[in-house]
Amino acid sequence: MSIIRDLFRHLDWANQTMLDALRQQEVGGKPLILFSHLLHAERVWLARLEGTDSSRLAIWSDVEISYCAELMERNARDFAALLDDPAASDPARVVAYANSRGTTFTNTVGDILTHVALHGQYHRGQINARLREDGHNPVNVDYITFRR
Repeated sequence: MSIIRDLFRHLDWANQTMLDALRQQEVGGKPLILFSHLLHAERVWLARLEGTDSSRLAIWSDVEISYCAELMERNARDFAALLDDPAASDPARVVAYANSRGTTFTNTVGDILTHVALHGQYHRGQINARLREDGHNPVNVDYITFRR
């Protein structure tokens, strides 16, 4: 699980770095919507990992930066608690869940946690592309930068 823990330490750092940049540059619009989406998706996956219904949780939402900050902190705290629970974070544990359309799936905790980390990085890349397009400064959230 150490690579998963490293990925989630990176996720927390990258989210905080992105939040700080969006605040500093006073960015809203599509970059903020994408940031909100990746945070909402983290919350959906947490619900699925906990075995609770995620079907009514927002995935796309136009929210304020202050809400993103609160959601980011809540997600970080809840993922840390999950990772500290050996049974809940067992990478081989199988989780059954339904997507927003009601289709059921099963995946291992290891697969889900890897997906969450990669999903966030994908959208942070989209945010950076949009920041550049809109004349703002992109944010280096590369894993190697985090490790340095």
